[in-house]
Parts: sequence; C-alpha cells; structure tokens
Amino acid sequence: MFLSINWLKEFTPYTGSLDELAHQLTMLGLEVEEVLNPFAHLEPFLVGHVLDCSPHQNADSLSCCQVDIGGETPVAVVCGAPNVAAGQKVAVAPVGSSLPGGMKIKKAKIRGALSQGMICSEKELELSEDHSGIMVLDPKCTPGTGLLQALNLDTVVLDIGITPNRADCLSILGLAREVAAAFDLPLHLPEFQLQEEGEACSSLIRIQIDAPELCPLYQARIIQGLSIRPSPAWMRYRLLSMGLRPINNVVDVSNYVMLELGQPLHAFDRSLLEGGVIRVGCAADGQKFTTLDNQERVLGSGDLLIQDGVKPVALAGVMGGANSEINAHSTDLLLESAVFDPGNTRRTGRSLGLSSESAYRFERGVDQPGSTFALDRAAGLIQSLAGGRICTGRAVSEPRPWTPRVVDFRPKRAQSLLALSTDAAASQKVLENIGCGVRPLHDKTLRVTPPSYRLDLEREVDLIEEIGRFHGFERIEAALPRIRKSPLDADAQVLGASLASHEFLNRTKTWAQGQGYAEAVNYSFCSRQELESLGLADEGIIPVHNPLSAEQDSMRPALAPGLLRNVRTNLDQGNQNLRFFEIARVFQHDPRSETTAREANRLGLLCHGRRNPSFWPWTDEAVSYLDLKGAIEHFFLSLGLEPARFSPGDAPQYCRSRIRMTLRGEDIGFLGRVQPGIAKDLYHARTPVWISEIDLDVLYRLSRGQSVVYRPWVKFPPVQRDITLICPPEVSYSQIQDVIAASNIPAQESISLQDVYQPDQSFECNLTLRITYRHHKKTLTDKEVDKQHFELGKKLLKALPVRFPA
Repeated sequence: MFLSINWLKEFTPYTGSLDELAHQLTMLGLEVEEVLNPFAHLEPFLVGHVLDCSPHQNADSLSCCQVDIGGETPVAVVCGAPNVAAGQKVAVAPVGSSLPGGMKIKKAKIRGALSQGMICSEKELELSEDHSGIMVLDPKCTPGTGLLQALNLDTVVLDIGITPNRADCLSILGLAREVAAAFDLPLHLPEFQLQEEGEACSSLIRIQIDAPELCPLYQARIIQGLSIRPSPAWMRYRLLSMGLRPINNVVDVSNYVMLELGQPLHAFDRSLLEGGVIRVGCAADGQKFTTLDNQERVLGSGDLLIQDGVKPVALAGVMGGANSEINAHSTDLLLESAVFDPGNTRRTGRSLGLSSESAYRFERGVDQPGSTFALDRAAGLIQSLAGGRICTGRAVSEPRPWTPRVVDFRPKRAQSLLALSTDAAASQKVLENIGCGVRPLHDKTLRVTPPSYRLDLEREVDLIEEIGRFHGFERIEAALPRIRKSPLDADAQVLGASLASHEFLNRTKTWAQGQGYAEAVNYSFCSRQELESLGLADEGIIPVHNPLSAEQDSMRPALAPGLLRNVRTNLDQGNQNLRFFEIARVFQHDPRSETTAREANRLGLLCHGRRNPSFWPWTDEAVSYLDLKGAIEHFFLSLGLEPARFSPGDAPQYCRSRIRMTLRGEDIGFLGRVQPGIAKDLYHARTPVWISEIDLDVLYRLSRGQSVVYRPWVKFPPVQRDITLICPPEVSYSQIQDVIAASNIPAQESISLQDVYQPDQSFECNLTLRITYRHHKKTLTDKEVDKQHFELGKKLLKALPVRFPA
C-alpha cells in the first residue's frame, strides 16, 4: 500500500520527520519497505517563461522561442508544438537533463537555429498520454522553479507492507487513523458537497440479492447528464503517484475514493443496463462472461455475478463487464458500492486468474457501514468534475445488516499477557483512539465495541495486542515469568509442564544436530494429491479452507511429505548425502476435541546417500536400516530409556520395509525404507531412502523421571557362552530377548545375535546367540557360569517352541 505524505496530511496534521513516521509505522506492524519519489524523473525540469516566440525562418512548423528559466539570460529553444506562444509558463528540459524515455538534451542547431533545451508536453514528461501540444502551466509559476514544486507533486510516498488481517489499512484514511492514534493527533474526514434533485434513485432501479450470504449489502446512486472528460491535473497526478493510470473523470474518481477510503466502487453506463433491476446472484456452472479486459471467462457455480434484468454486467468484487463499461459517450451512470464475501471473492479471482485492486480489498474485507460514506463521497466528486444531476437518495438492499461486536476487556489480563504495567485509564484511551466504543463495568472490566472498519478485533486478546502495539512492543522490557511452586497453583503447574516439554524438544534437537542431522523446517500444509500418492489420505485429513495453492490444501498428518520434498530439492541441486531431522506438529481430525483437531509432536529422521565420506580411505557404502536404527537406539539411550522393541508391523504404505517401535508396551513410531518407485518417481531418489517418525509426546511421558546415571566400570572380567536355537517362523528374536530379560539370571549382562542360518528346503532357522555373564563383585568360575547358562536354556525351551540342535 502506497502512502503519500501530502495526502496523509489532508487527514491528520502530522508535522514530524519522515524517519520518525516510518519508524513508528513499522513498530505498529505496518512495515515501511521503501520510501519512493514517483516523480524523481522530473527533478531536472524547470518552469520556463516564454518571453518571445517567432516563426522559424527555415521551417514552417517550428518556432524560435526565448525562454526565461531563472538564469541571468534567457535561453533559445526551438519548439515544434502548435500551441506555444509568448507569455506562457511552460515545462523546460534544460541542457544536460534527460527525458523519461532516456533521450539526453543537448545544445544543438535545428534548421540553422540554436536550441538550448526543450519545451515539453505531458506525454514527454510521462504525466499523461496527451501530446497534442506543450504543457502550459499556471501563470503564477515563477521561472526557474523546479517543476516538481510548481506542480505540487507527491514526491514522498511510503511503500508499506500490509498484513492480511489489516484490511482497514488499505486506504489513506486507514493509515491516517494509525498515525493520528500513534501521535495523538486529530483526524479529519474529507468534506464534499452532494446536491440531490429529481426522481428517487430507488424508483429508477431495484436491487435484488439472491445470495445474501455472499453479498450482505448492495447500494447504488444514479447520476444523470454528466460529461466524460479527462480528470483535472491534481487528481491525475495523485493517481500516478499511487501507481494507477488515469482514464477519465468517472473511473478516476472511483479509483481515487478506493485509495482514499478503502471502499472499491464500480460505475456502470446506465444506458447499457436493461430491465430496471440489479440482481446479485451466483453464475451457472460453465456460464461465459466477458470482463473489462475483453477476455471471455468461463465461470463456476460459486462465482458471484452482478446482473441487470437480461444479462450479467460484472463479476462481483473482481472486475466489471465489457458490456456496461463507461465510455466517451456515457451521460448517465449507476455507481455501485457493495460488500462481498471475502472468501468467495478470493476463490473467484484465483480460479479465473484475475486480480485487481478492488478484489485485493474485498478479499480482506471492507467496512460495511462505511461503504455509504464512500458512495456519497464518490458521487459528490463526480458531480464536481463531470457535472450532472444526482438522483435523490440511494437504491439499497441490505439483507444482513452490520451487527457490532462486543468484547469484554480486562486490564489485568493485558498486564499479565504483556508483562506491562498499565492501568484501565491508559488502556481505555488507546482503545478510544483507535475508534472503539468503551464503557467501564463495575468489576473493572471494559466493555468494548470495536469500530466497523476493524474486522480483526474479535477477541479480548486482539484488544490486548492493540495495547501492546501502541505502547510499543520494542519498549516492553524482557522479564522471566514468575512460577510458583505451590502444587495448588494450576497455572504454575501448566506453565511448568510447558517449560519442561519445551526443554525436552530442545534436548531432542540438540541430540539430532550432534548426530550430524540437518534440521528441516517445513510448512504445516501439504497437498492432498501428494498424501494420496503416499497412502496417507484417510478420513482423518484436515482440509484447509481457502488454501494459498493446491499444494497447500491440507494440514499434514505426518512429517514424511515435507522431508521427502526436502530430498527432492536437494537432489535436484546436486546434494546426494542427506541426513535430515524435523521436530514439528502433525494434525489429525478429532471430533472429540474442542477444535476438532488433534495435534501431536513428532520427530522425523531421514537418511539417503553414502554412509561414509566420499574420499579415501572410506568405503563406498549406502546408508541402510542399521544406520537409522542405530541412531534411534542412541537417542533412547541419551534419554535414559531402555532399548525399544523393533518388530515387523503396520507402517505407512509408502514404506517397503516396515518396522514398528514399541517401548513399555506403547507404540512410539516406525522406521522403514521408502518404496523405490515412490522415491524415484516423486522425489528423484535412485538409491534407498530410509525414514522414521517418532511420537515425541509419548516419548516425553515415558522419559519423565528418567536420567542418565553414571555407573563405575566393572573391574571383573566377563564370561561369554554361545547358544544356538532352532526356531520356527512364528518365533522372533524380540521374543527371545523378552524371555531372557524376564529370566532373572543374576549374572546375565547382555545378549547379542551372532549368526542366522536357514537350511535349504526348511522354514526353520538357526539363531546363534552370545550371552555375556559378569558379576560386579567377583570373578565368575566356569562352574557358576555353566549352571546359569543351563538354567537359561531350560527357560527358553519352556517358554518358546524352540529346540537345540541334535
């Protein structure tokens, strides 16, 4: 949004410096991105006074002029414009200057006559398309004055970034409200004259709204007998400074008021409207309509149309129709001021690939009560610039009148959230300065009615944010929150738990970075089409309303989509050896939740490429299941947890090797290899991609109270015994581990799998285990070890359908 300083001062008497204004706006959340001079190309040009003008002796179409440009002597200028005459004040490009097109002005002889500059037309100055003659200035202009000053052009314009929630700041008035509130200045609305006469507007046109949920208000005025012509210079130059091209007095007024007040308007040639009715309703699916840019659009059933009694005449909130636009012969017009649903306007614009200044504002919401003032303001301006008669009153249909919101505001709550000492009186002043109605209640609560133009003020916390904004977030001193240790303090318990959980997540991040994994930070949104490709698009997916794109139309149910896209991006850039981690939330539909969504913290790990560095003396080995499994085991060990059980089980469909992880009987995640076809076709990976996701909420709960405890090194030697078991297919290694762990053999220290052998033509396999025995206080004898080893064997034979080799 552009903000002209000159235009701002017409609303509020700001007298401070430009730097102070830019800083204050930025601190208010309205970031000043750039300070522009839209007419910088005119700085070298001067006001000249034509002292003498005589015909060129060698050219009938040229004139030789003596021009005073403020120097000691006049300069000679040869001019070819038919309207140049002595006594005029003109715009002169002196020698050494350059025209906007790039042509440099030099001293030259033209048909034998000396020329020391150029008298310019508006087109040559890029002020309009008029090149019929030179630009003649106000006779009061002083020769030698800079053209910028003589024309009083807007030479200081701020380019301000407006966040989507601040639709009220998409106008000069909205930004002036912020400046007035910040500097405690008065605010002045534009004044205008509105002279109505003749028939009532409502008797000439009837408004019918068939979709009140998409158009809560539509109103119009009729102006008769006007004359279409170029706008006056002051309006054209102001529109140019704001980045808009002047067209004619009617269209320019609608654009001017939109920039001034934030209300988009549209003017129809009334002679092209049929049936005496304006109807607002949805298009038929597949209906065709030609917009102002002469492009035929194919509409959907959700697109909102403005129609007369016979045909569609505008695409509501987006663009007018070619069949009803204002032209040079228009004499009567219907001026529209309406309110359209932001979401529907956004969907229509995106589905048709259409964008406009009007749509940009309707997509974010406009001031419904304020739209009447904008309509009257525009009608008054048109009457003053184009003449004509304004019919009495307005034609209005408002099926859904504006209902003010009421929010209770607690000053103490503001102090708590902002860590700021402020009293009710100071808060009330801030809220009143931004346009809120405030009524104190008996319990030190303020009942606040936000103004109609502040659509973002919906909850108490929004009002608290306003207190912080105008106090200055940058001025709030950093302070640690007070945490009471009393078990009866529920707030302290919640806050303490939150801090502990945050510390756990930071600890997890530190561990992953220490293992050589690079952190990935992805959007919480993903594509439903991608989820379907990965087999993740079940009934628990949460769709995003009004997504920014089709690639972000769903909330992610897993971290895999984002991590796999990271793989594709890096492979496309030539990065082959990848180790990523991401700590983030995933989302699932949950009707039992207050928000209908369940959020869970997950740790995602991904490996791809070489296991070792790609130089001597390392061997060329690809990462495998063991790399990822080893990292996860190390993670559990760092948390003071016992080893998890890894066993075949259910896992996402995009994984070929599916291993589930359980700890203390609870499911904590999975790891596996991404299907080679999916990895290659979707993510450009030609070598194995291993991925894991761990439920950090469950892991945090299981790890609470656990710690890594130092144990002194045992000085007595270990004794090892091997045992071979013939196992049927239904017996897994994890089952054997569980039996040994539950056997309570006092000296048994560890177990490891040494060998797996499966004879030909047999479903059974031979597992060779190595059992380590060690006593912490003495050296074990062979007899003691043999006895415990024999007892262990008996327990295995009893607990499982296994046998020893013959």
